[in-house]
Amino acid sequence: MANLAGLIGALDDGGRGSLYAKLRDALRDAIDRGVLKPQEALPAERDMAQDFGISRITVRKALDSLVADGLLTRRQGAGTFVAGRVEKQFSKLSSFSEDMAARGRSVRSEWLHQAEGAVTPDEALMLGLSPGSAVYRFNRIRYADELPMALEHAVIPGFALSGLDVVGRSLYAALQDAGMRPVRALQRLRAVSFDADQAKLLGIEPGAPGLFIERRGFLDDGRAVEATQSWYRGDAYDFVAELNTRA
Repeated sequence: MANLAGLIGALDDGGRGSLYAKLRDALRDAIDRGVLKPQEALPAERDMAQDFGISRITVRKALDSLVADGLLTRRQGAGTFVAGRVEKQFSKLSSFSEDMAARGRSVRSEWLHQAEGAVTPDEALMLGLSPGSAVYRFNRIRYADELPMALEHAVIPGFALSGLDVVGRSLYAALQDAGMRPVRALQRLRAVSFDADQAKLLGIEPGAPGLFIERRGFLDDGRAVEATQSWYRGDAYDFVAELNTRA
């Protein structure tokens, strides 16, 4: 990238407000106007400090703020990039890992909880299981390019997996290997605000907007094979549905 100060303009060294806030706002405006494109790499911090005539600490503080807001993302060993929003197609039954891989983004999960146990009454209702049936429960934070994107809680019937240890990076991949990947799903979506505990896990402010999705996935024979609840960052996702007039 050419001189960033020449691209977005020099910082106003007068008036009120800190230099870090002025750089943060200038970068935010450049992203909003499309001057800085999704997935575009920013110059190194030392180069930005030299371009704008400010300290690296000031640059780092501005970038940290935009990373926390989901507008920038850091990739280990590669630098800082503009974080394009993700479009999630409701018409396609795909996993988080598949969605991110299709966009060339690196994916990982941080496991919060994995356990095997007896189904609860609510889970039995969602999955159509008998009382006492075994289920697997998976709680995790989903990351894309090291940005925490979503919280996920999944419940899988015991008949669908041979154990907790068969699930690696992708739950759907494990279900695919077991011949138990869902072929259709019912989803419900609503807007939510993240509470303090959820916000801490995602590195955002409490009360930030999000999208809550409940999904039940089914096999060809009609059996429910997953009940998943996901909380997605509202600043990182656009959900898209294709509509037509055919009955």
